[in-house]
Amino acid sequence: MQWKGFTVKHDIWEKREALGNTRETLEEFNRKINTEMKMQEKIDMVEEKDFRREELLGKFTVKMLYR
Repeated sequence: MQWKGFTVKHDIWEKREALGNTRETLEEFNRKINTEMKMQEKIDMVEEKDFRREELLGKFTVKMLYR
């Protein structure tokens, strides 16, 4: 796998020791991303409920006014 716009000549190999705490850093990143995604899903659900509530209020208001 290569970075977009780069060729094989840009590839480098690192010794395992040089990678340090890469695994822990990736795990922390994945936890953070998962947490943020869950929070965004909750926000999206609330916004969708609010939209539907407003939509229903509009429909019922119109029916009441024109009956």
